[in-house]
Amino acid sequence: MSKNKVNIKSKSEILIMRESGKILAYVLNLLSQKIIPGISGDEIEEIAKKEIKKYNVIPSFLNYKTHEGGIPFPARVCFSVNDEIVHGFPYGKIIKEGDIVSIDIGIKYKGFHSDSAVTVGAGKVNSKANKLIKITKESLYKGIDQVKIGNRVGDLGFAIQNYAEKNGFSVVRDLVGHGVGRSIHEAPEIPNFGNKNNGLKLREGMVFAIEPMINEGSYYIRYDDDQWTIRTKDGKLSAHFEHTVAVTKDSCIILTELS
Repeated sequence: MSKNKVNIKSKSEILIMRESGKILAYVLNLLSQKIIPGISGDEIEEIAKKEIKKYNVIPSFLNYKTHEGGIPFPARVCFSVNDEIVHGFPYGKIIKEGDIVSIDIGIKYKGFHSDSAVTVGAGKVNSKANKLIKITKESLYKGIDQVKIGNRVGDLGFAIQNYAEKNGFSVVRDLVGHGVGRSIHEAPEIPNFGNKNNGLKLREGMVFAIEPMINEGSYYIRYDDDQWTIRTKDGKLSAHFEHTVAVTKDSCIILTELS
């Protein structure tokens, strides 16, 4: 992730990113509706491939590398199941009744990226998993509510962490949100935990992805041997929601909403 200064977007650039976000929202919504028992990750990847081609956009994650010499990500969709927090591969996975599935996808349109994620249950999901999904989604919007000129990054993290922990869950510490623009990952980092009135002050034209990753158990993580898939260390469930948002003069715009 870039450690450079924050790239402020113009109003015209934010309008382009809103177009990108609408396309992404449509694709993500379509994929999430396909999550039923028996569906495979390969099928989800194939649907994403067709939709991305239809809209003539570029997948942000396919062949993405975190560093020079790193293993490129092999899919358009991050497909993470149950105890997988993020960056799971879709290939070879068959979804079972009661699984929870996080779908994370990004696209590049007219030179700008957008990034979004949802977690959905397959078939009948137990009450704890349903609560985890609900609270994770609500924690995202708690963070979004803090996006306004003059607030600080810590205000977002505090709101997310406070809400998740109040409901009996933990917030992943080792993974954070990020700026979005001409690169899929830009400055600043956007932690899902923190203290009020701490961190970078928000300014008009900032665009970033807020993405709480909330665990059923502890917040500790572990990596699979594939060097991408990240799981809960204790094997318990994790959920993930994400929107790309822009700081505006009055408040903020959620760029990756359908409407």
